[in-house]
Amino acid sequence: MSRLIVISNRVMIPDGRRKESSGGLAVAVQAALERIGGIWIGWSGETVDSEPDGFHMKTVGKVTYATLDLAEQDYEQYYNGYANKSLWPLMHYRLDLTEFSRQNFSGYNRVNELFAKNIAPLLEPDDIVWIHDYHFLPLASELRKLKCRQKMGFFLHIPWPAREVLLALPNHADLVSALLEFDVIGFQTRGNVMAFLDYVIREAGGTAEPNGTVYLGRRKTVVKHFPISIETEDFVKLADEAESSSHVRRLKESIGDRHLILGVDRLDYSKGLLHRMQAFDQFLNTYPDHKRGVTFMQIAPPSRTDVLQYQEIRQELEAEAGYINGAHS
Repeated sequence: MSRLIVISNRVMIPDGRRKESSGGLAVAVQAALERIGGIWIGWSGETVDSEPDGFHMKTVGKVTYATLDLAEQDYEQYYNGYANKSLWPLMHYRLDLTEFSRQNFSGYNRVNELFAKNIAPLLEPDDIVWIHDYHFLPLASELRKLKCRQKMGFFLHIPWPAREVLLALPNHADLVSALLEFDVIGFQTRGNVMAFLDYVIREAGGTAEPNGTVYLGRRKTVVKHFPISIETEDFVKLADEAESSSHVRRLKESIGDRHLILGVDRLDYSKGLLHRMQAFDQFLNTYPDHKRGVTFMQIAPPSRTDVLQYQEIRQELEAEAGYINGAHS
């Protein structure tokens, strides 16, 4: 029977904490693996001084978790560098924030090679390999170099940019060529699929059939969109449980009979948080009668705190919140 092998940058190992604090990717993967079992592979979240000595293995129920430490330089170049200073802003159409260096690109490829070298011995012939997100665009290509012939699928959890935007990234051809080593490539929207196909056909010289099958040289890949959603039943359950929460009770007491506008987003420049605050300020300026009748609360858990752009947006949001509170208090 085929095993499911899931690979993502971070791994959510069960530790008794409530899972709603985890990201959407982790929650979705965890649900799939709990149903059918398999192996979940990713970074341990730890850095070491020397080259890592292999996976840390832990089995909980049907799922085996295999995590790999990273050298500090690898973490800086692969994660903080290329993944979050090059790919993330570019794929969110923020060319003004996109940075590129040969060192970071080299580190990104080096980490993908490292994962491939450690993953290959774990694989069995009938395994199905499911790789996630922009951290591992070249991973199938690296595994193919090691003679891994298993079925491999990839899913991108963020937008795929228009061809004209992608062309701004050096080595874009290398990344797309490596990505086409997957058997299936999944995107969240039809628009993302069309943007990818536009690049493959008009830039790389490939061809595509109406059913999503793409041909480039000797490679044949299926490209489709697979919209994903939230676990609706879990959110309903959380809402019901919140009725007795002390946090909710205190919030209701502090709000009183005013209306509440609530936002919940990761602290990231792609979420439009600063514009959201400025829109609320404009709303109060335009309709001053609402100053005493509505409160805006934004919950924004910090992330990637080592990256300068994330430090800057936090400072901007704190300053904007202080200004709005002072202006309308």
